[in-house]
Amino acid sequence: MTSAESSDTPLALKPRATWRESMAVYLQPRVLIVLLLGFSSGLPLALSGSTLLVWMRESGVDLGTIGLFALVGTPYTLKFLWAPLVDALHVPLFTRRFGRRRGWLVFSQLLLIAAILLLALTDPARSPLFVALGALLVAAMSSTQDIVVDAFRVESLPESEQAAGMASYVAAYRIGMLVSTVGALYFVTGFEELGYARPAAWAAGYIVMAALVGIGIVTTLLATEPEKSVAAAAEHAAHPENPLKRVAKTAYGAFAEFLTRDAAVVILVFVVFYKFCDAFAGIMTAPFVIDLGFTRTDYANIVKGAGLAATLIGGFAGGALARAYPLATVLWVGAILQMASNLMFSWQAMVGLNHWALIVTIVVENFTGAIGTVIFVAYLSALCKNPLHTATQFALLTALAAVGRTYLSAGAGYLAAATGWPLFFALSALTALPGLVLLAWLQRRGHFATLVSKI
Repeated sequence: MTSAESSDTPLALKPRATWRESMAVYLQPRVLIVLLLGFSSGLPLALSGSTLLVWMRESGVDLGTIGLFALVGTPYTLKFLWAPLVDALHVPLFTRRFGRRRGWLVFSQLLLIAAILLLALTDPARSPLFVALGALLVAAMSSTQDIVVDAFRVESLPESEQAAGMASYVAAYRIGMLVSTVGALYFVTGFEELGYARPAAWAAGYIVMAALVGIGIVTTLLATEPEKSVAAAAEHAAHPENPLKRVAKTAYGAFAEFLTRDAAVVILVFVVFYKFCDAFAGIMTAPFVIDLGFTRTDYANIVKGAGLAATLIGGFAGGALARAYPLATVLWVGAILQMASNLMFSWQAMVGLNHWALIVTIVVENFTGAIGTVIFVAYLSALCKNPLHTATQFALLTALAAVGRTYLSAGAGYLAAATGWPLFFALSALTALPGLVLLAWLQRRGHFATLVSKI
């Protein structure tokens, strides 16, 4: 028997879930808890981003200062630096009362509410610096909540529910973002219509958003501590040590444990390249649409409407696929769909200014991208099985996955300028090839079967 055959055997014997069973998983209490936590994670993002920038512009803040506020998002990029604190340390009173993960969740959510309330009390017209500090605190507390939610989700869901949990999380995350963008703006307008002055209306809108974080707190209180986290807490109790030493040991252990795995370097490179195809084309989507002659309103309406619906449906479809088929199989499906969706933009470039064509293109792109994202994050979750290092390893892997989007895609604009849009998107589809080659290599080595057999 070849290595390829032996690696496929455990997966071939795995009972295939029916579609009814695949959809029923979304009603599991554990998955519903993750869904509500996804809303809590998505809610704060725009409050230190796009919604805040609207408030600042209406307050007369100059464009140069507004542009600098992109730096406020730094905590989301660097959150892996303090993820070891979440794995290694207990929060006084909170951990004893709620448990290791739930204690951190309640603690970070309370701090998030305080940060949003502090931001609500600032005045962009008079003190942009204080607004920046408030926004930075919101981003820091929000990213800390993300660290804990990711660890909680990975540890509380069995492998068969990971993709469904991630699909629910992504859907609720997008809804949370929608509430803190469109919803927040509607609240501000409503308060103005009630007679509030504009600064007071914005403050009241942010206070409402802070109150909505309470959904996450209630969800946390209703949840149960993951068994894996309880085991890790017992391990800490059995081996008490200096907190700083434990943090350093956790950070080192997260790296060392991962790098001692078979084909660790190849796995890390695969993490970088799996979503690269999607990111390389995605970074140029907005300028491409504008170049074709669509207005920014056209783009916003289609993306927020049809695009959002396609993303939500694609996320649930990805979760159902991952439950019904082996991990390696759905990774192939996700990669090929993402590759094919780039070619839709080549078709759009040839069609030109046609709103129905753009709707089809955006729906296909968002639907396939959501499938790929859910499947990919399910894979990342399967890599993080040591409860002593879950938060740290997942934060590191997601930061590594962002390399393709943040750095490797930086030259996409130059390629588009040199080749023109139809050829650019055709070439962007080829950026999927490194990920496909690595996927084939890892599958032949039995990597995915090993992940499943350990769960």
